[in-house]
Amino acid sequence: MRSRRRADVRLGLRLGLAAGALLLVAVPFGVLTVLVRSRWQPLRDFDVTVIQSVHDGVAGEPWAATALRVVTNVFDPWSFRAGAVVVGIWLWRRGLRRLAGWTAFTVLTGGLLVAVIKEVVGRARPMLDEPLARAGGLSFPSGHAFGVIVGCGVTLLLVTPLVRGRLARAAAWAAGMVVAAVVGFSRVGLGVHFPSDVVGGYVLGLAWLAGTAAVFKMWRRETGRPPSPVTEVSPESTASLRPLR
Repeated sequence: MRSRRRADVRLGLRLGLAAGALLLVAVPFGVLTVLVRSRWQPLRDFDVTVIQSVHDGVAGEPWAATALRVVTNVFDPWSFRAGAVVVGIWLWRRGLRRLAGWTAFTVLTGGLLVAVIKEVVGRARPMLDEPLARAGGLSFPSGHAFGVIVGCGVTLLLVTPLVRGRLARAAAWAAGMVVAAVVGFSRVGLGVHFPSDVVGGYVLGLAWLAGTAAVFKMWRRETGRPPSPVTEVSPESTASLRPLR
């Protein structure tokens, strides 16, 4: 009984922290969305000044423009979606069906959320004289920024528990943050997104990741699985898990 109560307390604390984290990122995104949709002049001036400056700097270095095109193509949202399908199938075949479902749902359906918000906000892409790349559709939030946060986040949540050593785990998270930063910079440097589009994609991605992770933990608890979050899956526990049907 005591063990069960302690487990319930830990679950409550974890869900409370997840809800708090979700609120902390959802509120700034809501504020930013209102400012973008209302065309708040200080934000518009900041966006135009930064994108013009960064774009001009990249345009003056052909190698930089080429590198950013490679980055934006390699870390396209569809790359993460394809990866999620492959990983989801692998997890499903290993019997980790709920984890497979969480992985596929988080990565694949997040794009629908971005598409809906783009239509609601209705922000046009930047209009530069000589953009280094072309992109269709609307601008806010950045799908690349959202995709890299969710894709890298899901990958790290699945992989880092299997990595031994705090230093190695810290290096993995640092690498993920560097990738996210470079992808966001590429969208501004190529002239296809305003800085606020990228920030909006980052914040929305964090909110989506935190929300789906919290639901996953609740799902495990309600179906009789240990109330451990995704990040507590270890090689030993993975090897001993029975198929989750």
